Amino acid sequence: MQRVATTTEAREHTEQLQQFGKAIDEIRRRAETSIGAEDVAHIRRVRRASTTLELIGRALIHVSPEPLSFVAGVVALFLHKQLETAEIGHTVLHGAYDGLPGAEAFASTTFRWRTAIDEESWRVAHNVRHHQYTNIGGRDPDIHFGPVRLTTLTPHNLFHYVQVPWLLWEASVFLFGINVHVTGVIDAVFGNGRPEKLDFLRDRSSVNVRRAFGRMLRKLIPHVAREYVFFPALAGPFFAKVLFGNWLSATMCNLYSAATIYCGHVGDQIDQYPDGTRAHSRGEWYCMQVESSQNFDVPLPLSILCGALDRQIEHHLFPRLPTNRLRQISPDVRRVCEQHGVRYRCDSWPRTLAAVFRRLCRLSLASAR
Repeated sequence: MQRVATTTEAREHTEQLQQFGKAIDEIRRRAETSIGAEDVAHIRRVRRASTTLELIGRALIHVSPEPLSFVAGVVALFLHKQLETAEIGHTVLHGAYDGLPGAEAFASTTFRWRTAIDEESWRVAHNVRHHQYTNIGGRDPDIHFGPVRLTTLTPHNLFHYVQVPWLLWEASVFLFGINVHVTGVIDAVFGNGRPEKLDFLRDRSSVNVRRAFGRMLRKLIPHVAREYVFFPALAGPFFAKVLFGNWLSATMCNLYSAATIYCGHVGDQIDQYPDGTRAHSRGEWYCMQVESSQNFDVPLPLSILCGALDRQIEHHLFPRLPTNRLRQISPDVRRVCEQHGVRYRCDSWPRTLAAVFRRLCRLSLASAR
């Protein structure tokens, strides 16, 4: 029989959460007051590097006379796409550089993401819904992701027995999957596994379904035309080679992004909350963000390619902070969590990926708990 907490224990827990909230607020205050020219210089350096890598990558793919230079071009183009997806695009769309002098090109409301994801849909689905209701059943769209089962809060069905091979394939087109997810298309076609349909497209009228497809296609069509028609056409007789190189670089970006993002909220020990769960204080909300996320350790160059989502805990506490600040405050956040008894999960990337895979395999079974 589970022991019921006494009034004294409940009061002590509440006080501990209040102190935890104050400590996290202090970290936030110090980080936010330091944002300025250094952060603008960082994002502008990353954009210059990204642009240089794109020029090198596309040139090498177009003119490569032998396999080695072709591979170098594919890798350079992948690095460009990954920087634009994560370190630049994801951070900018959170509003990290809004209002900073010199960062006008990185304003969240006018920024054009150099990937096939609709910005307006992303800001609603990700910034508002996911970050406000992280891992809460029926509220967080990222744990009710189309037909797959990422949580026991989603009822099991026959498709889930084959979801692991499906997800492995889906990782190769991950950013396209994100686009059809945030625009509501995947919910219109497959639903989200929830009988009450708490998703992006609650009204499945023909008008709203057409709007969802319109949002999806307005970024997908120009992206596909640019990567798989325009640039290959510039190569003339080498159309197929450039098409193949562009596809390889995009697939590498998709796989890297999937490996990064799945590690943030899926695993054996990640907290997920039943429907109706809500925080009753700022400290409790911070605690829920920490305990429904996990970090993984990688060297700085790989962290930049992850867009600091290897610091997923810090990102969920402070989604509007620039990536370089998330890396900077990570030791302070971990120390505060340990002092206040809040579970701060961090492991190597391979072990974290293994935990994700184990969890997905278990969730494919009806007996998963």
